[in-house]
Amino acid sequence: MEMPYRRILVPFDGSQGSWKALRKALVLAGEQGAAITALSIEEHLPRYAATVGEVQEEKEQENAYFAQLHAQAVALAREQGLDIKTETLVGHAAQTIVRYAEEQEFDLIAIGHSGHSGVWGVLLGSTTARVVDQAPCDVLVVR
Repeated sequence: MEMPYRRILVPFDGSQGSWKALRKALVLAGEQGAAITALSIEEHLPRYAATVGEVQEEKEQENAYFAQLHAQAVALAREQGLDIKTETLVGHAAQTIVRYAEEQEFDLIAIGHSGHSGVWGVLLGSTTARVVDQAPCDVLVVR
């Protein structure tokens, strides 16, 4: 018999794919008694020389966006009688997801098949493909 998942990580950017992954992860967490974490990545700080004020303004906008997303994720989890931890890190999406999963010893990453293109990269599904390829644990790709 397979061991149940104990720690589930959901890369969460507010895209349709990440919402589907979160919903599936909440079902699994409920069934298996797993802890669940929604991880958002601030990836788009200005890439060109910008003033400190421009960088700070963009960071504050992303912080507000992720705070709102995380509040919605917490509300959805509570509707199902579950707790969820939320975290926001800065970095390249796929690398940050894989590193965080390894450091925090997650045994499952539930990730949307696509839909990250608006926030996490231009190529459709490229973040998902990289995570599947490099993850230290099982990956559930939710369509």
